[in-house]
Amino acid sequence: MPLHIMLIALVILLILSGFFSLSETSMMAINRYRLKHLAKQGHHGARLTLKLLEKTDRLLGVILLGNNLLNTASATIVAVIIASLFAQDDFALIMGTVGVTFAILVFSEITPKVIAAAYPERIALAASYVLTPLLIIFYPIVWFVNLFVTGLLILFRLKPQRAELEQKISAEELRMLVLEGGHFIQHKHQSMLLNLFDLDAITVDDVIVPRNQIEAIDLNADDELIHAQLLTCHHTRLPIYRERMDNIVGLVHVRKVLNQMQGGKITASTIEKVMRKPYFIPSGTSLFSQLQLFQENQKRVGLVVDEYGEWMGLVTLEDIIEEIIGEFTTQAPTQTSVFLKQEDGSVIVEGRTLLRELNRKLDFQFPLDGPKTLNGLILEYFEDIPEAGTGLNVAGYPMEVIQTKNRTVKTVKIFPALTEVETKHSEYN
Repeated sequence: MPLHIMLIALVILLILSGFFSLSETSMMAINRYRLKHLAKQGHHGARLTLKLLEKTDRLLGVILLGNNLLNTASATIVAVIIASLFAQDDFALIMGTVGVTFAILVFSEITPKVIAAAYPERIALAASYVLTPLLIIFYPIVWFVNLFVTGLLILFRLKPQRAELEQKISAEELRMLVLEGGHFIQHKHQSMLLNLFDLDAITVDDVIVPRNQIEAIDLNADDELIHAQLLTCHHTRLPIYRERMDNIVGLVHVRKVLNQMQGGKITASTIEKVMRKPYFIPSGTSLFSQLQLFQENQKRVGLVVDEYGEWMGLVTLEDIIEEIIGEFTTQAPTQTSVFLKQEDGSVIVEGRTLLRELNRKLDFQFPLDGPKTLNGLILEYFEDIPEAGTGLNVAGYPMEVIQTKNRTVKTVKIFPALTEVETKHSEYN
């Protein structure tokens, strides 16, 4: 065979070997979910690629068969060329081996695989048109080779699971996908998706409206007082109790009660006719579970009770939805948290403010695994009720108690967070 024909054949073999290297890397690196999406849209190449990936052992068999066969043929041609030019010169044979190894690595292995890793979708979809008929043609050889592969796996007691196209991903991996997809997902949508992942970690205790902030009606009160309370209330649904707040007997929709005003003033008996039985929620229930329970029971308001059956507060459907999409309803004046920013950068807040609310609205980093309110955090720190003017440092935030009342911290001034150096210096002093 003429020398120039052998050189042309060598180049063709290296190019074909590079094609198999391209195919191998692109098939393994392609995004399976993107591939499935394209297949559903009717992309023929995507459908062929899906079928090839369903039998990974056969796919790799035909790719590696072609790749190794071509590389071996390339080395053989180089050996023939060396023998024809330099006879039996050992040094020339060694240099020829080094040269063909370098050519295979650069032109048939590394460069094609780097390109395939950068553009896996384009290459895999195009390569599927070639690999599909090759797999049909060489299937007997691939099947015969895989017999030995299966035998070796059995010998070493290995039972590899069948490669599933539907790869399972955990919640944390899905969360990371949302975070990494920030360039393709609107910021608001990304925030909502991340909040959905947090619903399992957040409990009703984190969004509860405590008892001392709840407006309720006492059935044993005077009719005049009940009537006036209904006309001036800030809520659409109110808990109903007898004598003590612990004795909740029902929930009433204010609109239904006001519809009864045509017959005269509202009385306790009128309320009893339209009120519904209270719906109780165990403390510690995750928001995701409670959202499902609200849907199943067709409820919008639930009363949270602790392990002893004591009523702690209430949670509404709106509270859970706001954890996902942010605030969208108007709160009553008794529940609105006020943040007064000062010229020195500090913020004056109420002690009953939820730590989650502070972290969300003011971008603080208070710990959420303990007390739920700022008042609870301060009381836990001192293990006592501090006096006005007392200073403290929690989670790197200097604070000053401004007002205490009725065994609770009413108002607190929070200063900007200290740097690590400032924190260590304050601890040293």
